[in-house]
Amino acid sequence: MSTGTLYDKVWDLHKVNSLPGGSTQLFIGLHLIHEVTSPQAFASLKDLGLKVRYPERTIATVDHIVPTKNQVRPFDDYLAEEMLLTLESNCAENDITLYGLGSGKQGIVHVIAPELGFSQPGMTIACGDSHTSTHGAFGAIAFGIGTSQVRDVLASQSLAMNKLKVCRIWIEGRLGKGVYAKDLILHVISKLGVKSGVGYAYEFAGPAVTELSMEERMTLCNMAIEGGARCGYVNPDDITFNYLEGRSMAPKGDEWDRALSWWKTLASDTNAQYDNEVCFDASPIAPTITWGITPGQGININQVIPPLNEVKVSERPVAEEAYNYMGFEPGSSLVGLPIDVCFIGSCTNGRLSDLQAAADVVKGKHVAPGLKAFVVPGSEQVALAAEKNGLDLIFKAAGFEWRAPGCSMCLAMNPDRLEGRQLSASSSNRNFKGRQGSSSGRTLLMSPAMVAAAAITGYLVDVRLFLK
Repeated sequence: MSTGTLYDKVWDLHKVNSLPGGSTQLFIGLHLIHEVTSPQAFASLKDLGLKVRYPERTIATVDHIVPTKNQVRPFDDYLAEEMLLTLESNCAENDITLYGLGSGKQGIVHVIAPELGFSQPGMTIACGDSHTSTHGAFGAIAFGIGTSQVRDVLASQSLAMNKLKVCRIWIEGRLGKGVYAKDLILHVISKLGVKSGVGYAYEFAGPAVTELSMEERMTLCNMAIEGGARCGYVNPDDITFNYLEGRSMAPKGDEWDRALSWWKTLASDTNAQYDNEVCFDASPIAPTITWGITPGQGININQVIPPLNEVKVSERPVAEEAYNYMGFEPGSSLVGLPIDVCFIGSCTNGRLSDLQAAADVVKGKHVAPGLKAFVVPGSEQVALAAEKNGLDLIFKAAGFEWRAPGCSMCLAMNPDRLEGRQLSASSSNRNFKGRQGSSSGRTLLMSPAMVAAAAITGYLVDVRLFLK
């Protein structure tokens, strides 16, 4: 097993007890909840006659089911309104802080926790959402949990877990112009596959990673789960500390000095032992898109859809399923493929730098006729910052819809959905069948800048053609 890694250090610091069968009782420093996976957990807690053990360690927001076009209460969707009322009631009854609509701090849970300064190095963070791995960008161990585990954390502030192995993903070089963290993680997953990370935590390291901004690191860690890993993380450094300093929930004064001194001890040792290591070179990576029905079915924009004989034998059944579902021919290029819907947002790419990258592409241009394009900021704070910078005006002038914060079309548990066989260029994280709301809808994952380029042309194109 690994030794001396950040994962090992944080695990050992939060270990409460060894349990029968070999699992560990692990203390959870920060618990994030939302309106979808918490109602049953609170109901189960009541049935057991239990209270929330440490309400100050849980924060809540609303994101999955909230509409982004009209957020006037009550919502038109009766079920969505009921879910929101239930969360509001549960938080009030248990003294849990809720960042609701109009609070100025509402948004996608994996966007607001970092921007408010809740996510910090050395933490264990859990949430009833698989993309909790996002917070590993801060040097935390963060993972998604199921509803019964949400109940367990509410009741005991701990979980029964088995320790993961650690795989270091070392990335040399640097990303080229027009190539982003989204392209990097799609490339990594396309090479390693969607199952290679099962049983592992991914440590992202190397020159290309240390050059990434915090928002780019969050994108990288966000999609570790798509490679099969339970969590992904980056060792904290000055970029991490500079991001956190001054944020509302970050330590202040002498507490900041003490925290900073401790955080600097948390990185993996230079002689750390890993269970597995792989290496990539970032320099040749091009803008990358998915062509199939898993995040691992990706190619760079100038490649063709792989013929069946070039696909690993074990992955051929899924490849054939993808050819049929997507309606694409093996060996064909996706350049010039007409797009119906362009979505910029999600916990993967709904932050200010994501919107800025897309705005740089669309400024002075206009969305192609007949194409639906919309932008959904990841939080109310992201929306406010974007509006202060005039990004909303750039998008509106170009023909995009500027929406209110929420998960939106990423998983379509709200009115933002594909219709029929529509083809979506999306900055989100999953391209599963039906993921964006239509049982026959199709999703192509890519960076926000690539989505913006598709919106302007009406078809898939290399965004680097738009960049000076």
